[in-house]
Amino acid sequence: MKKIIALTLATVAACATLSLASCNKPQDETPALKLIDIELTQEEYAFAVNKNNTELLASANAYLAEIQSNGAFDAIVNKWFGDGEAPVGYDVGTYDATKDQLVVVTNTPFEPFEYTGNDGKYYGVDMELMAGFAEYLDKELCIIEHLDFDTICDKANEYPNGVVAAGLTVSADRAAIVNFTNSYYSASQKLIVAGDDTRFDNCKTAADVENILKTLDKSTTIGYQNGTTGALYVNGDEEWEFTGFNVTKSGYRTAALAGQALVNGNIQCVVVDAAPASAIVKTLNAMN
Repeated sequence: MKKIIALTLATVAACATLSLASCNKPQDETPALKLIDIELTQEEYAFAVNKNNTELLASANAYLAEIQSNGAFDAIVNKWFGDGEAPVGYDVGTYDATKDQLVVVTNTPFEPFEYTGNDGKYYGVDMELMAGFAEYLDKELCIIEHLDFDTICDKANEYPNGVVAAGLTVSADRAAIVNFTNSYYSASQKLIVAGDDTRFDNCKTAADVENILKTLDKSTTIGYQNGTTGALYVNGDEEWEFTGFNVTKSGYRTAALAGQALVNGNIQCVVVDAAPASAIVKTLNAMN
């Protein structure tokens, strides 16, 4: 897919409040952050559905197949990865057991898949896909935020028509809690470092990056979002065959907070999903 070329809502807002000089830095000025544009992993995103609602799972797979065949899926994705029309925002929902609702549990910020705009509405690839799914089912859309990503799968089972839409990677431990839909997006982990960090500049492959990471010790702190593949990659995981690294590890509630910690000099690297990594670097570089 094309790289993200449109400024995020957060970036636009930041540039509106900062001086012209700060948002239009000289080209030779070192940016705050730098993305190492090498895929470190291969994984698949899917939606997580209430474990007991097999009918909802079948409907979700039918919906995904339909929009992938008729071009609607590509049109939605193109809003964030290409030059499609302006994104659509959705209101925060309130669960009502007396109503026929599709309850979508999400976790933000994780742009471009889900994030909150300056208007307080939810935006992102996942949010538009779920809005379409609610329409497909003829149900009311109810979006609920869950702040702890590492327990988000449990939330799907709290609602009869519960779905987790949160840039969620398919894994065996999560599949024991929820049912996964068919995959809708191929993802990967990437590394973010400080703008003046040149250690990875000559890397060409994931092995090149990992060989450098393996030389680091506890004096280096690597950040990640709790409960994500990035956390497994840094800490090590047998299922994924990740060996982990002998560094100091630091988990954050969101990937954006990890990025800010890197800007502040509290950590030296961040491992996060590729698309959010691009958005984080773009937004924080515009703000610093």
